Order: sequence, then C-alpha cells, then structure tokens
Amino acid sequence: MSKLIMLISGISAGLSVVLGAFASHGLKKKISAEMLAAFKTGVDYQFYHSFALALVGLSLIASNIDESTFLTWAFICFVVGIVFFSGSLYLLALTKKKIFGPVTPLGGLFFILGWLFFILHWVN
Repeated sequence: MSKLIMLISGISAGLSVVLGAFASHGLKKKISAEMLAAFKTGVDYQFYHSFALALVGLSLIASNIDESTFLTWAFICFVVGIVFFSGSLYLLALTKKKIFGPVTPLGGLFFILGWLFFILHWVN
C-alpha cells in the first residue's frame, strides 16, 4: 500500500507543477484574474495534499506496517479531496460554469477528514 500511496503522491505533485506552469503561462491571458486565482488555489491545495499523501506513505513505512485502517482512510480522503476540491476549481475556472462551485467545499471536507484520520492513526 505504501508504494501505491507514494506513487500517487509523486504523480499528483508533478501534475501540480505542470498545472501551475500552465496557469501562469497558458491561462494568464485567456481567463479572468478571478478565475486564474481560483485555478491557482486548486493547484496550491493539490500540492499541499500531494505532500500529505507522501506523509501518509512515509508514516506507513515508519510504522513498519503496510496496512492501517486510519492511514488508508486518510489516503482515500486526501485523493478524493484533491479530485473534488482542486478538480472543481479547475473546471470552474476553465468552463466558467458555476455548477462546479458547490463541489469545492465537499473536497475541503474530505481534506479535513483526511487529516483527522491521519491524526487518529498516531493517537490510537
């Protein structure tokens, strides 16, 4: 499990860099400053939680285990949070369709749950 988590973490972090460069160089003149800011917020939170995924993977390795219910749920919540939070901001910025806006807080909730599960692993 830790290898999969570290792989997804690396892919997501690398994608964050690509999307950040795309926002700075490719989108700057194509979308409004407000939508560019929304897109960049998505990139920032994807990057933060890519590192959170690495932290989960390293925690599995440091704990000398490959399975942990709390860390597995932290991993799932962080990935779902990236998809919902960052993904909805990317879609909102690129399509200007407000329908994606309400998905963003749901992604934020998954980020919070992910951190809660991560904490519970270490307290339990």
